[in-house]
Amino acid sequence: TSVRHGCSSVVNLELLTKPPSKRAADNPWPQWPRVFRVDYGHQEASTKFGNDPRTYEVLTKRFIGDEDGKLKALEVVRVKWEKVDGRFQFKEIEGSQEIIEADLVLLAMGFLGPEATIPEKLGLEKDNRSNFKAQFGHFATSVDGVFAAGDCRRGQSLVVWAITE
Repeated sequence: TSVRHGCSSVVNLELLTKPPSKRAADNPWPQWPRVFRVDYGHQEASTKFGNDPRTYEVLTKRFIGDEDGKLKALEVVRVKWEKVDGRFQFKEIEGSQEIIEADLVLLAMGFLGPEATIPEKLGLEKDNRSNFKAQFGHFATSVDGVFAAGDCRRGQSLVVWAITE
């Protein structure tokens, strides 16, 4: 999507490790195969910029703004995953901090439905799928001055819908 909108670069940061190329023994059928994949968006970025945009085992520490509060960069650090007491935990790699310039950051962290506390506290009306109720094209919710767009209004979808709305 970013490539199609004319971006000058794309960086895809991933906290987790790069998935294996083949299904691991601890990931048997019928579980969803946790394997490395290249989807169309990654392929488009690779074709345009000459490399896969994904970087694995990176933690964003903070967003950096300019004097007007506009985003200008991210501070990130590399991490290493270790099994501690039977559970995986990441540890920051000392001295691996980096600043990545950025004009726009899109957070893609999975979708389990809209956040529940905000509509509850504000008294927002929800639809039968627990999305924030707001008419397409107007985006106004049941609370004056509060608008909803993208996944919280329509349910899980493509980021282009959120941008369009």
